[in-house]
Amino acid sequence: MASRHLSRSVAMQTLYEWDFRGKSNDTLDDMIAYNTEEFAPGVDDADFIKRLVWACIEKMPELDTIIQKAAPQWPIDQIAGVDRAVLRVGLYELIFGNRDEVPPKVAINEAIELAKSFGGDSSGRFVNGVLGTVYREIGEPGKDDQPKSKEEKTTDSGDSSAGSDEAKSSSDFNQEAFEEIVANAEEIHNIKED
Repeated sequence: MASRHLSRSVAMQTLYEWDFRGKSNDTLDDMIAYNTEEFAPGVDDADFIKRLVWACIEKMPELDTIIQKAAPQWPIDQIAGVDRAVLRVGLYELIFGNRDEVPPKVAINEAIELAKSFGGDSSGRFVNGVLGTVYREIGEPGKDDQPKSKEEKTTDSGDSSAGSDEAKSSSDFNQEAFEEIVANAEEIHNIKED
């Protein structure tokens, strides 16, 4: 999955650049294409980068509001640009991403690694604190999931109906807590617009 880590890195760098350059969507596809070619030539799934960047931008009001709620002492514009971009990618994957593809703990760990690689000395701890807070608020989905053995993976891939209940349970999370976070995020976002 080193390819996915590299893709997240390019997505984060693109979000940082987009934010730094005034948040213009007009040149975003060009930025994505340039950064992919420059920093990840030949990456297996270049479409993943584009989907992740656009999805983060689409959900940015909710993501920023959730960041504000999880780190109230840090206004969003006072958070370092790299940390802000890392948090947006990590939160998107944690809250809105496909949990079968990217389990919550993987989303958190990937974001922490990006923060350590690209951010300041305390970026990893800051990102860990914010994402950890959100993870606990949404009910720690996947906390008790155990990795499947090779036999289970083989059995599941052989029969598409087998394990469907298990797949659902591995992606279960506290829907009520999630809805409360999103409602609070939307309420805070609406207050800021007024």
